[in-house]
Amino acid sequence: VEIRQEDEGVLVGSAPELIEHLLEIRGLGIINMMTLFGAGAVRTHKRISLVIDLELWDPNKQYDRLGLEEEKVKILDTELTKLTIPVRPGRNLAVIVEVAAMNFRLKRMGVNAAEEFSARLTDAIEDGEHDYE
Repeated sequence: VEIRQEDEGVLVGSAPELIEHLLEIRGLGIINMMTLFGAGAVRTHKRISLVIDLELWDPNKQYDRLGLEEEKVKILDTELTKLTIPVRPGRNLAVIVEVAAMNFRLKRMGVNAAEEFSARLTDAIEDGEHDYE
């Protein structure tokens, strides 16, 4: 992906012409996504708002389980949210990445499930409730 900064805080990614619309899938080879799925399935360029780092799950590493911590990464002169997602063989990466992107979008719209849960838990602890059903 080629990344360019179009404006302050605005990054746009696009594929080099040589590989535009192409995807390599090991075991299948090179796939033309536009031919296979149609013009609606591809874009010539897209604004970049989120970085997702898929890393092999490390049992000795502490991962954010609630989603309250926010990592940042700087690309060119723009700071972006970065999610580090541990993966293992057999996990459906397409679904995981799609859910991460949708949740990021919801957070930008003011809906944060992790904060809602944390507030509920705090209220329950302060109220002395022991029945969490």
